[in-house]
Amino acid sequence: MLLKQLIHWQKWLRFIGIRVAVRVFLTICLTTGMLCILGSTAPMSNALTLPDATVYRSPDCSCCSGWIDHLKAKGFEIKDFPIPDIQAVKQRYNLPDNLSSCHTAIVNGYVIEGHVPADDIKRLLQEKPNVAGLSVPQMPVGTPGMEMGNQKDPFTVFSFDDKGSVAVFNRYPSS
Repeated sequence: MLLKQLIHWQKWLRFIGIRVAVRVFLTICLTTGMLCILGSTAPMSNALTLPDATVYRSPDCSCCSGWIDHLKAKGFEIKDFPIPDIQAVKQRYNLPDNLSSCHTAIVNGYVIEGHVPADDIKRLLQEKPNVAGLSVPQMPVGTPGMEMGNQKDPFTVFSFDDKGSVAVFNRYPSS
């Protein structure tokens, strides 16, 4: 009789131990982003729901389309507005002249000017700094949409606010 009780308790403790171990394992996986949810192949850290990017660009600019493709590949939904007077958009959003580039996007209320990498936009959306937006002035070779083989110019992503203050948000070295 005692032997049967010991075997019963041993089975019960083994069952409890397995359940605890599974819960610990799942908790570790969920907190580190190693476990994908509901059949998704992306880790949880990329599960951020991205807002639409409304892009205003010249209808004739091919590099703008390259940048749009870059954003799409990084998970952004795009609302594309080819317009003949892109300068009017820049003025409407009070973009400083020295930060101007070829296209302007609005993402969750932020102004995104030029060939800003999608990862910088994601960082902006995550950190939510008190800025009006980000800019990569002009059109540096090697930025998203401005790829030319292996050539890559160094470039800086600037943040700017409504009062005219500009700061470095990120720097990219040349290749």
